[in-house]
Amino acid sequence: MNRTSAAIGHGIVRFLEKQTADYMLMAVASPERMRATLRPGDVVLVEGNSRISSAIKYLTQSMWSHAAMFVGDGEGRDLIEADLKEGVRYIGLDHLLPFNLRICRPVGLTATDRATVLNHMRVSLGRTYDLKNVVDLARFLLPEPPVPKRFRRRMLALGSGDPTRAICSTLIAEAFEAVRFPILPRIETSVDNEVAREIWHIRHHSLFAPRDFDVSPYFAVIKPTIEGGFDYRAVSWSGPPGPDEDFPAEDQSG
Repeated sequence: MNRTSAAIGHGIVRFLEKQTADYMLMAVASPERMRATLRPGDVVLVEGNSRISSAIKYLTQSMWSHAAMFVGDGEGRDLIEADLKEGVRYIGLDHLLPFNLRICRPVGLTATDRATVLNHMRVSLGRTYDLKNVVDLARFLLPEPPVPKRFRRRMLALGSGDPTRAICSTLIAEAFEAVRFPILPRIETSVDNEVAREIWHIRHHSLFAPRDFDVSPYFAVIKPTIEGGFDYRAVSWSGPPGPDEDFPAEDQSG
């Protein structure tokens, strides 16, 4: 990107990072329980409350707008994420606790492959966010963006293709692609000598969005309250809700 384009991109970043009002935190897991539950290689999905979060949630038809990977490298270096302004960086778990979160764990990932995935994330530190995407994302903040549903996923893959740049979910998908761990592969059936067999085709990492780790059949959704041994009989209720009490229509917390 030239200097003018970069300046425009950074201006749009400042606009997209503005927080929206009326965000509702529904998660009930304590920070201690969340930290005790996480394992290296877990993907943590985030329901953000910024303007860019709204754009991503619209495009993907999902509540999840951001993703980070838990690496467990010590205090302040719990996770690695691709930040819109700072690029690929370490963050502490506390950075994400103000938001609704979901833990997605790759099932059956070997210790050797997990180490490869984590190393891929670590060597990506310092990569910059793909600012070529933010112009496209900004257009979807219109009240009713004229984008057919079947084209929305492709809108997230309009980046520069520069390997020094990254987007949160595509960086993580790229790490799993390095060990050929499936997220949402395309599966075809081939018949050879009257014997049917499945052929798996890996999707390019640029096409993945945060929600794909949630819906993938190869990632388990881990809920800290359940992992900690939830007992509904031990809950102390305050009494029946009053008529003016504000309850969310759907609680998807963990």
